[in-house]
Amino acid sequence: MSCSSTPAQLSKIVDELCDLHACKYLFHSNLLGGRCPSGISLESLVLLSRELFFPGFYGEERICEETLNYHTGVKCVEMYNLLREQFAAGYRFGLREQDTELSDEEIKARADKAAIEVLKEFPRIRKILATDVLAAYNADPAATSLSEVVLCYPAIRAITNYRLAHAIYKIGVPIIPRIITEIAHSETGIDIHPAAQIGSSFTIDHGTGVVIGATTIIGDRVKLYQGVTLGARSFPLNDAGNPIKGVARHPILEDGVVVYSNATILGRITIGHDAVIGGNIWLTHDVEPNERLIQRK
Repeated sequence: MSCSSTPAQLSKIVDELCDLHACKYLFHSNLLGGRCPSGISLESLVLLSRELFFPGFYGEERICEETLNYHTGVKCVEMYNLLREQFAAGYRFGLREQDTELSDEEIKARADKAAIEVLKEFPRIRKILATDVLAAYNADPAATSLSEVVLCYPAIRAITNYRLAHAIYKIGVPIIPRIITEIAHSETGIDIHPAAQIGSSFTIDHGTGVVIGATTIIGDRVKLYQGVTLGARSFPLNDAGNPIKGVARHPILEDGVVVYSNATILGRITIGHDAVIGGNIWLTHDVEPNERLIQRK
C-alpha cells in the first residue's frame, strides 16, 4: 500500500468504526458530558476501603494507636471524595441506560448523599469483616495468625469487596457495585454478585472458582470450598424470549452449612442449617437440616 493511499484507507476504517448500526450497543453516549465510572478510580477506592477496614495492614503510612484517629480522618475524607465522584458517574450511566435525565446539580446532590450513607455503613461492615477473618482463621489449621489471614487470604479480599459493593447496591447506585465485585473476581477468582445476601462469619477456603449468584441467600457461619457454584437452573423467559429479571433463582444456605469443593448447587432450593454437602455433587433439590450428602461409590 503506497503512502498516498494511506489517508483514504484510514478514512474508510474510521467510517466503518463509526457505523453505529453495526454494533450500536457497543457505543455509550455520555450524559451531561460525564464519563463512565473509572475502573482505575474504583480500584483506588477498593484499596482505600481496605486501609479503613484493616488499618496498618494496607497503605504506605506507619500507623499506631496514637495516630489512628488522624489517619482515619484523612482517609475518610479521601474516601468520601472518591465515592461522590464515582457515584455521580454511576448515576449518569444509569440514567443514560434508562433514557432519563436529571440536571448535573441533582446528580451531584444524589451522589453526595449516597456517599455519606455508604460511609455510615463502614463501622458495621468492619465489625462483620472481623467475624469473617476469625471464621477463616478457625476453619484453617494452616493459618498461623489472624494477621496472616488478613494479608494473605484471597477470600478476605473478595468478601471485603463484596460487603462494600453490597452496601452500595442497597442504596441503589447503578453499575458501581458490579465493578467492585468484578475487581475482586479478577484478583482472586472468586465471583460474588453484589446483590447476594451473606451473613456473618462467612469464609471461603482457597476460593478459586467460587461463584455466588445474585439472588443467593447465605446465613451465618457458612463455609465454602474452592470451585463451589451457587447458581441458577434454566431461566424463565418472557414473550420475546428474553430472561425475566428479578426472579429468585439461586439457592438459600441456612446457618452453619458447609459445601465442599466443586459442588454445584442450582435453583431456588434450601440447604438446611448445619448440612454438609460433599465435593463434586450436583444438587437441585432441598436438603434437610443436619443432613450429609456425599458421593456414593
